[in-house]
Amino acid sequence: MDADQDLRSTVDALMDGLRSDLERLARIPSIACPGFPPEVRRAHGLVVELLRGAGVEHIEQLDLPVTAPVSYAEIPPPTPAVLLSAHYDVQPPGDASLWRSPPFEPTPVEGGLRARGIADDKSNIVVHLGMLRAHGGRPPTGIKIVIEGQTEGQEEYGSAFDDCPPTDSEWFARDAVIIADLGNIRPGSPTLTTGLRGASEVVVEVRTPAEARHSGECGGAAPDALPVLLHALATLHHADGDVAVAGLRREAWSGTSCADEEFRDLAAVRDGVPLIGTGSLGERLWSGPAVTGIGVDAPSVDHAAPALVPYARHEPNPRFPPQQDPREAQGALVAHVEALRPFGIPLTVTPGDAGPGFEPATGGPARRAVLSALREGWGAEPDFVASGGSIPLVDGLAKAAPGAEVLLFGVQEGMCALHAPNERVLFSELRGGGLAEAAFLRGSAAAFGGRS
Repeated sequence: MDADQDLRSTVDALMDGLRSDLERLARIPSIACPGFPPEVRRAHGLVVELLRGAGVEHIEQLDLPVTAPVSYAEIPPPTPAVLLSAHYDVQPPGDASLWRSPPFEPTPVEGGLRARGIADDKSNIVVHLGMLRAHGGRPPTGIKIVIEGQTEGQEEYGSAFDDCPPTDSEWFARDAVIIADLGNIRPGSPTLTTGLRGASEVVVEVRTPAEARHSGECGGAAPDALPVLLHALATLHHADGDVAVAGLRREAWSGTSCADEEFRDLAAVRDGVPLIGTGSLGERLWSGPAVTGIGVDAPSVDHAAPALVPYARHEPNPRFPPQQDPREAQGALVAHVEALRPFGIPLTVTPGDAGPGFEPATGGPARRAVLSALREGWGAEPDFVASGGSIPLVDGLAKAAPGAEVLLFGVQEGMCALHAPNERVLFSELRGGGLAEAAFLRGSAAAFGGRS
């Protein structure tokens, strides 16, 4: 039996145990957002137990203010070494009535399991466990593992842990770093992510009358906050849907892109509703800007009264390519809105946090090894995409280990419904990810020189 077939057989034999571990993890409602029970510590304890069971003897716990415990684990020798990351916290389930089964009861679906967090990101923790077990707890290179529990609670702009890697660069200095918080563009298509968009917070407010007044008596002359806000928001996009904010960059995209119909399914766009914007989907989703409205404060229709609205507030969510400085991008949106005077009325614009995007270097031995490993894991040529989401920890890890190759892949395929009701993971993706990571460690040992 050749080495590739032997590794495939080993991973196949591990799948039942990996499924059981994933179900145990997914039953814990480890929501790190404020206002939820502190189940993240129970999830952290199970992660430590599973790592020890996979052969990791050296595990430390890092406790930081306002964040869940971080597990540091290590299997020597110290060099060459690969750092693996993942997170055990999950998004809140949202409206329980939209779920086909209780969100924290792992439920079989065709080819996989459904539960909150089962793809994002507990599946990738299990991929790490599968790699360790496939190599008998003694992988062919040194391994360092960081599994933390505050990614979803501080998703776009980071947590206290994100500043730690640069302060301990000796520990975090690796030959390669695997950020396992992503996945394939579609099931069965191995995918390497080559960029992450940045994001920032901005809040826009408008105040008109000091208090509500009868719309019949005052409407038509007295200003109303809600139309003022709506006029301002309409200036953020051109008629074709492209972002109209000067200073937000748009770069060319040359990687893999979805077909329009595939993306419509992925984004759950209703029949008859067109996509917006111009250019390739890759430019619109990954290498160009987006400004999405994610929240508005105004009277609800169900509780509306025939009165002028004195106050309205909106949060636009700008995304921008990794080549753009986050404060520059945020400043462009702030300047655009501050210059507006709908009906002569000024707007109050408050900038908040801003998180950078990330664009990894290419062409090194780890990248060559991971492309080979992805082919082995899924039996197909890898695709190259970017991600519209942000992972603040990536920037900290890159600063701590500027010479390391950062590799972004995982098993959260495009239809897994992460952050949405009925999130699922496919066993075929779990198997492919475990096999790819185990093969990558073997290939890295050959590329960098590893354990004999």
